[in-house]
Amino acid sequence: MSATAQPTSPHVMNTYGRLPIALSHGQGCRVWDTTGKAYLDGLGGIAVNTLGHNHPELVPALQDQLTKLIHSSNYYHVPGQEQLAAKLTEISGLTNAFFCCTGLEANEAALKLARKFGHDKGIERPEIVVYEAAFHGRSIATLSATGNPKVQAGFGPLVEGFIRVPLNDIEALKKATEGNPNVVAVFFETIQGEGGINPMRWEYLKQVRQLCDERDWLMMIDEVQCGMGRTGKWFAHQWAGIKPDVMPLAKGLGSGVPIGAVVAGPKAAHIFGPGNHGTTFGGNPLAMRAGVETIRIMEEQNLLENAATVGAHLKAALERELGDLPGVKEVRGQGLMIGIELDRPCGVILNRACDAGLLLSVTADKVIRLVPPLILSIAEADEIVAILAPIVKNFLSEPAAQ
Repeated sequence: MSATAQPTSPHVMNTYGRLPIALSHGQGCRVWDTTGKAYLDGLGGIAVNTLGHNHPELVPALQDQLTKLIHSSNYYHVPGQEQLAAKLTEISGLTNAFFCCTGLEANEAALKLARKFGHDKGIERPEIVVYEAAFHGRSIATLSATGNPKVQAGFGPLVEGFIRVPLNDIEALKKATEGNPNVVAVFFETIQGEGGINPMRWEYLKQVRQLCDERDWLMMIDEVQCGMGRTGKWFAHQWAGIKPDVMPLAKGLGSGVPIGAVVAGPKAAHIFGPGNHGTTFGGNPLAMRAGVETIRIMEEQNLLENAATVGAHLKAALERELGDLPGVKEVRGQGLMIGIELDRPCGVILNRACDAGLLLSVTADKVIRLVPPLILSIAEADEIVAILAPIVKNFLSEPAAQ
């Protein structure tokens, strides 16, 4: 059966163009569908399944937590919040954390922090710098911060208060904000995920950090997709040797259990007070246990080093197999966050890879995205290349694709 996008069931809102498979179970970096067919997981639930599937330490820990408390309420202290916040501040060098359930919520909280930061300084209409090709979520505010007209279409009027600039151009940033006293923050992904695996250059990150310090702006770095060890450091911006003031997290933090967080440094950690922000499900005991155990296992199994080593091997192999082909513009990324940009739309590769037993995604129309679990082995990386390279070569050789 060819894996072509199918509408969802008649009882579920038709918001996804799904492939015609349903996954049943998984083990490590492999999953099986309901017919018994196996797939190598190069997508990791879109950078979510940090520890793969059915991890022998994570699952018993979650089972243990289920027998105690799944949810209580933020009316009460939740010890797991303090435990996870302490760990996140330790590995980030920041000071405080707020917990929610998704990356969208974390980014929404960051936008609220920036606005209140401005209001507290007497700025009536705060403005936030955002970037071309950015993706921060699909709520009305995060959609407005996102730099993709396709996902914004049909949802206007968008929220005002955003200034959009190109990536990696400090002069463009200075020009766009020159003489504007309403700017309060710069908000970006260290490596854009949905936008096509577009990295910010380390030198540029240092320049933005300096500019934020000079102008009393918040530096807010969305590490939802590129954080939690994916690039070989806990957070991708750490390659540049800087610290943000605000850092939204989600995806890989709970290895599949829904969780989000906003980690803040001294400049932003105390902007919110009681009543300024909240969430019903955020910081529940089950999610906190998932976050604590994920980080513990990552440390014990040296998964940052594994992401760096296996990711470098995978990227080099892809460059060797595909980099010189006409039609391949670039193989880029860091660690286990890799994009292969082609010179033409390539959505069909999603279907063909699925047929061949490999899960991946195509983003920004022309970029094949690989964000597998951080437990991926060298042998599994080689298997990804062995499956994917022929598919890409065949696709690029087709006359209809020219």
